[in-house]
Amino acid sequence: MGNDEIIALRRRLHAIPGLGFDLDETVKIVEEYLGGLGIAGRTFGRSGIGAVIEGRGPGRTVLLRADMDGLPIEEETGHPWKSEKPGVMHACGHDVHTACLLGAAKKLSASRGDFAGRVLLVFQPAEETTGGALPMIEDGLFEMASPDGAFALHCDPSIRSGAVGVHRGPARAAADMFDCVIKGRGAHGAEPHRGDDVIAIACRTVSALHELVGRVVPPAEPAVLSVGTLSAGTARNVLPDRAEFSGIFRTVTEETRLSLRAKIRRTVMNIPDVLGAVGEIQFTEGYPALANDPEMADLVMAAAERILGEGSVTVLTAPSMGVDDFSWFLRSAPGCYFFLGTGRGTDDAPLHSPRFDPDEGCLEAGVSVLAEAALAFLGGDYQK
Repeated sequence: MGNDEIIALRRRLHAIPGLGFDLDETVKIVEEYLGGLGIAGRTFGRSGIGAVIEGRGPGRTVLLRADMDGLPIEEETGHPWKSEKPGVMHACGHDVHTACLLGAAKKLSASRGDFAGRVLLVFQPAEETTGGALPMIEDGLFEMASPDGAFALHCDPSIRSGAVGVHRGPARAAADMFDCVIKGRGAHGAEPHRGDDVIAIACRTVSALHELVGRVVPPAEPAVLSVGTLSAGTARNVLPDRAEFSGIFRTVTEETRLSLRAKIRRTVMNIPDVLGAVGEIQFTEGYPALANDPEMADLVMAAAERILGEGSVTVLTAPSMGVDDFSWFLRSAPGCYFFLGTGRGTDDAPLHSPRFDPDEGCLEAGVSVLAEAALAFLGGDYQK
């Protein structure tokens, strides 16, 4: 695929972003492009697309994933190819991800006679919202082809264009949410002794929650707990009978995830109880933690250096506390989620910014590294 072709494809995708599972125009572009390559796609999980490239004979199956959805952000780049949809933008680079996977599909389709096995192409919806990976799996994606290994990339403007960053272990956190209610007796503000002052109790509880990470999580292990909402009361001179707050916690190991969750529950239940009120909590599980297989990470780094040259790979040591539901695919097969540099080196807006503007020179690198990693895996570079 020529650089001009993939840039034009990315710009088409960039102009028509969708949210969550509402990706009709994006899906149409993906299906048309795959059809032009002689690759038939099928729908999984409402608006996800799965497709298989068959090699010359039996062998392993490698999964390559791109997420397709955008964000509810008004674009401020001013480009002629800017989003045509008010309030919706590809501010996280999923247009880049999709274009790179389509480019890799073209390379791999043209190389069918050079590898044994299969490539499972996965174009996923809703990564930014409720998650589209698990619905695709539950809808029978792996009945089409069960992966032995998996790869995905993600834009990173902090890495220069034409380079990649790779973790040899944990790369993204698990995401969990909690919603809490403190219930007690209301009272007049002039007579606080007649009530339970649920606002004060909620504040004590939130303060105690903020101390948990430092006493539950090993010091060398990253974790985050944040309370983002707190509401109670309707008048300044009335102590309400109900206070509500909500927050998130992020962890990188399942052991810490479960331990921190148990301590959060005990804190929310016990502090109000001691002070004469009632605490209630509801958890909502988000994406699991995402950890790369070290040998698959080595495979990607070797592939990237062959394609991009010496010095093009950075080994990343600190996992991001962001999340990505590619983690569901890694529960079924070893793999590597790597970061594709999109930065120019000056005035690079971060992800989720209305000014996010990746250097389009990254596209050819993303295409080539995805394809090279897939071929290396199918060729036996990964031995487990």
